[in-house]
Amino acid sequence: MKRYFLILASFLTISFTMNSCRETTEDKTDDTELNDGMIEDQEDEMDDYNDDDNGVINDVKEAGEDVGDAVENAANETGDAVNTAVDETGNAIDEATDEIDGSDDN
Repeated sequence: MKRYFLILASFLTISFTMNSCRETTEDKTDDTELNDGMIEDQEDEMDDYNDDDNGVINDVKEAGEDVGDAVENAANETGDAVNTAVDETGNAIDEATDEIDGSDDN
């Protein structure tokens, strides 16, 4: 009887140990799946963050290009205005000189 009791106790111990190992393995598998899911979520968030950063960087670059174009256009217009003013001043001087020279002749 004692022998059967020891066999039964050994069987129960082995069974309990196997169930514990199985549960531990399942828990670890669940934890691994959970960790994998968390890693994927973090990677997705980083991708979104990088996409947002790239979008902002591109917007800043475009704004900088727009400002550069505006400055270049303003410089060209200012240069044209200065050239026109110089030409008009030169013409006015020529006309005044012609009038002075013409009035001296009279």
